[in-house]
Order: sequence, then C-alpha cells, then structure tokens
Amino acid sequence: MGTTAAGTHHKYHRNRVAALATGAALVSLTTLFTASCLDGRDPENAPVRALTPKEEGTLERAEQLLLRECMRNHGFEYWIVSGGSPSEDREFRYVIDDPDWAAEHGYGSELQREATESHENDPNQRYFDHLPKERRAAALRAANGPSPVGLTATAPDGMEFGRSDQGCQSRADRELYDDLPAWFQAETTVDTLPEIRYQRVVSDPRYQEAVRPWAECMGAAGHDYATPTEIRGALPPPEDPLPREEEVGLALAEARCALDSGLAATAADLDAHHGEELQRRHRSAVEARLRLQLDALPRARSVIEEAERTSGRQ
Repeated sequence: MGTTAAGTHHKYHRNRVAALATGAALVSLTTLFTASCLDGRDPENAPVRALTPKEEGTLERAEQLLLRECMRNHGFEYWIVSGGSPSEDREFRYVIDDPDWAAEHGYGSELQREATESHENDPNQRYFDHLPKERRAAALRAANGPSPVGLTATAPDGMEFGRSDQGCQSRADRELYDDLPAWFQAETTVDTLPEIRYQRVVSDPRYQEAVRPWAECMGAAGHDYATPTEIRGALPPPEDPLPREEEVGLALAEARCALDSGLAATAADLDAHHGEELQRRHRSAVEARLRLQLDALPRARSVIEEAERTSGRQ
C-alpha cells in the first residue's frame, strides 16, 4: 500500500511481492534510496550506476517467477501480480505542502481505502485466506522458511534483523543475487536509512524551531496542533474517516501553514542535508546492493527467457 499523508513516514517505491498474509507475507526488503546517492565508486574505483526502471522490472519479474515456481513445487498456487499505488498517491514525509492535493484528497483516506481494497482483492491474498489452517501454516513455511532464523543483519541504528535462509523467498534471492548473506545485509542497511533520516530531521533543533510558527498559524486557523505528527495521531482510521469537508479543511490549513510559516522549506532542506550525510556514511552498503543487482541482471533475464520458453511449449 502506498503512503499517503496519513500513512507511515517513508514510502517503498515498489511492491515486489504480493502478500500472503499481513505480518507474515512473502517478505523481501525494497529499495528506498534514490539515484542521487548512486554516483560513488568502490575501493577499486569501478563505477557503480543506478538501475534503469526496465532493469528494476526485470529483477522484479524474475523474482516473482522464481517464487511461483518454488511455491508450486511445494504444492501451492502463486500468481504474479504487478504492484502499484493509486495514481494520485503522494508522500508527505513531514508535512503536507501541496494545497491543491490537500483540496482534492484531504489526508488521502480514500486512497488508503482503495489500497486496502486492492490488497484484499489480490489473488494471492484471497488464495491464502481460503486455505485451511494447517495448509496456511505450511504455505507460510514454504514462503518464509522454517525456524531457526539462519540470516541476520545489523541496521545502521544497531537493530538486528533476521529471517530464514530457507524458504522460497530466500531461494529466489539466492538464485538471483548469489551471495544471500551479503544481499540481506546490504538491503537491510539501505532499507532502514529513510526512517533514520526521518528521525534525524524531526529531532533536529532547526525543524523543531520551524514547527512553532506553523503551530501558531494552525491555531489562528482554528486547529490546535503542536506538530503535523500530532495531527496524524489524531486522525481516525481511513475506513471511518472524518467528514470530507472537515478532512479537507484540516489538510488545507496544514498545507497553507506549511508554506506560509516556512516549515515546508525547512523540512526539505533538512531532509536533503541528513540524506546526503547518511548517503556518504553508508555509501559502501548502497554500492554493494547496486553491484549485486547489476550482477543479477543476466541471471534474471535467463529466468524470464526460460519461463517464456516453457510457457510456449505448454
């Protein structure tokens, strides 16, 4: 599900696998950093470039083909489904700063409902939900692998992540990226950087200072909130949203105050500052992930070609 103004702090730029169950899906971390951090070089001075959208699509399709084959080998169905978010979905990490978007979507509750409906209609989700309890557990073991964990990685903030080195997800990653532990560590590092960046921005004294005139502007408009985060916490769930006029009015006030008070500009400047700092500090992980992806492209193309040949013979 894409992130709207009322959603989480960062947004995955693509959904690589269709979920089987909330919190227990075919899991694979996803790229979050943009190409702006991908112009560095490794210790041997070999150039590292960003993947093109077509190349990203190639890796995604190959992974899903491998997942389908593996799940079928375990006696389960798996459908290849392209991920996507509503076309009007937007990310407002710190504050809504687009009055036109706010006037049309408020806090995006209708977009969140569309995303939820899309998830519920996903064929893999429907298939999983209708499996008997025992088969459902077996499907999760096939997808995610059994315990013990097997793979571990440490994020830049010191948090430990783990998953099984068996199961269809790990098998697909191993076939594509060859060095599964290196892939898991690089991807874990890169995928946690945006949340670290967010926390650094909102903790920055310059951001906290810029919030004060925003709160004063909001108060003058009749909305007593100290921070945009406070608004997020007060919003009802998207399935039972505020009346549309109220939601849009609040979102419009937030956006106008963000522009008038300077909070939007300050947040953008701090986001760029902390983002660049994190990019420099963790360049090796960003580049390692890219190298593994670039090296995986020939294998991904072979997977796709073989699937097409097999399909043509059926």
